[in-house]
Amino acid sequence: MGKCFSRQQSTGKSSHDDSENSRSSAAISDRRRRHSVDSQSVDSRDLDSVQRQRYVGPRQPPHSSQQQHKLSASQFGYYRAGGALPSGANRSMYQPGDGQRAPYFGNYPRHYIVNGDGSGKSTAITSLGGSPSVGLGGRKQQNETVEGEPKVIAIYEYQNHVKGDICFDKGDVMILLNDSNPDWWYVRHLKNGEGYAPKNFLAKMESLESEEWYAGKIQRSTAEKLVLAGKMPRGTFLVRKREGGEYALTINDLKDDSLDVKHYKIRPLDNASGFYITTRKVFPTVRDLIFYYSKEPGGLCCRLTYPAQKIAPVRPDLSYDTAKNWEIPREELQLVKRLGDGNFATVYLGRWRGVIEVAVKMLKPGTMSVEAFLEEAQIMKQCNHPKLVRLYAVCTVGEPYYIITEFMRNGSLLHYLRNLNNRLSIHALVDTCAQVASGMMYLESRKLVHRDLAARNVLVGDKISGVPEVKVADFGLARKLMDENIYEAQLGAKFPIKWTAPEAAQYGNFTVKSDVWSYGILLNEIFTFGTVPYPTMHNKEVIAHLEEGYRMPCPKGCPEAIYLEMLKCWDRNPDKRPTFEYLFTFFDDFFISSQPNYVPPSVDGVPFEVHSMDTTDEGSSNRMPK
Repeated sequence: MGKCFSRQQSTGKSSHDDSENSRSSAAISDRRRRHSVDSQSVDSRDLDSVQRQRYVGPRQPPHSSQQQHKLSASQFGYYRAGGALPSGANRSMYQPGDGQRAPYFGNYPRHYIVNGDGSGKSTAITSLGGSPSVGLGGRKQQNETVEGEPKVIAIYEYQNHVKGDICFDKGDVMILLNDSNPDWWYVRHLKNGEGYAPKNFLAKMESLESEEWYAGKIQRSTAEKLVLAGKMPRGTFLVRKREGGEYALTINDLKDDSLDVKHYKIRPLDNASGFYITTRKVFPTVRDLIFYYSKEPGGLCCRLTYPAQKIAPVRPDLSYDTAKNWEIPREELQLVKRLGDGNFATVYLGRWRGVIEVAVKMLKPGTMSVEAFLEEAQIMKQCNHPKLVRLYAVCTVGEPYYIITEFMRNGSLLHYLRNLNNRLSIHALVDTCAQVASGMMYLESRKLVHRDLAARNVLVGDKISGVPEVKVADFGLARKLMDENIYEAQLGAKFPIKWTAPEAAQYGNFTVKSDVWSYGILLNEIFTFGTVPYPTMHNKEVIAHLEEGYRMPCPKGCPEAIYLEMLKCWDRNPDKRPTFEYLFTFFDDFFISSQPNYVPPSVDGVPFEVHSMDTTDEGSSNRMPK
């Protein structure tokens, strides 16, 4: 772990002593008021380890000729207390390895592999795919938290870079002192002291969010990518949240090198007294349900084996301090590499305080006033969605003005498509369309107009199961729409004709529906791998031809159903164009629209009697049949 700028650094005082030190709540409050957030940098090696941590979760399962048994930490205690063991196991297999402590951290289950040959020898407990260890929460400091105080667990590693934030490893348990901030929690780490931590890196103890296999509210397509990522074996799974108190279990059903994914609904009883996949078996909690199906298939396609790898979240801000004070000195930025130029700005790869990689957009002098710039930046700062590039900070003391955002290492979608030269699968192309629609659906819900949606303004991150992660960027020209939902462009404002809806190009009236037109052009860019729209026409010709009813033809290899959606986006009447909510649903469900979304449990191909497992009855009652 790197340097930790916390309140208990280098005091020579043990964590246990600190936890036993009685202090009044008034003294604690006074201490927080005086809490310093002076900035200091850390060794760049600390950041590199964080930057490389793309997927957080189990690694590849270990290969061993020995018999392997899976158990969670709560199961560990059950077996040690005399509970029934899995078939073929003996109690000696469930002893900690030499020199290791037994993994105990309350009711926080984590899967472990126990390698044993039945010899009765003490063998090492190994976290999934990792080196012998006691796993998450098994460190000495985890057992020294004060009883009765609310606790959180780190579900990802976080290395802080300023005084006031706190650093921690995945699995560390901390005391929650204040959770009033929507993005940052104030915690006490029994080794590193007190400080602020990003909320999305933590989970409250005993919550579903603390489970290795729980992915939260993600799209079905994302769940499929995660269970197939990294060549994980059959039985790799996750649980995601659905509407109405339901959950979905997604399982990798790899057979004979043929990839397949199964989805099962996890439904609550009407009285909230349990959860079930099949009416034959009801469980008090989702955790109990997962434990059961990790021991035997119980009618599912296979037994649950390994939790799917999670994607490390984007930090909400550079630090807790910059979340409130996001005007930063430009001296804290190091411009590393020039990435590209646009009409309004030049973009650089930069480092904040020599450590955190960021994208720095340097606006060309005279582009806009500082007041207008800050107004635009304020809108961007308030936008928080997984498919929108995150704004971190600005520099407005003197020109050129800087916009500092998260860094997407594979650049613009336009260059990415052109460089791939038709090497992206149709599944990856459709998924890319869905991701962009997801980000635009968020802007639509907030009545924000992008005004410049195009492949050049969509950025690309890492791949998951062969599909690039993309995010909508450069929505700094967005305006909060007035009650009439129309923004009139300023006289003389520049906008790209080939991507702009006719009513916006001719009259300067921009709406969410003009963004939908631009999205249709973006679809054409995606399925032509970055070809310029209307390749044989100049801007004036484009406007004239559109007035006459011309529309670009279907790209080679593009499914007809998708081309029909392009044409809907290019309807002359803005009111007849689809919403981004509709477009997202269309692309996210594109490959499952003709097959059942969820499968029932079965034995030898014969389905169990289940209640409303098909997608045609999603709103039905969850009451158990008599």
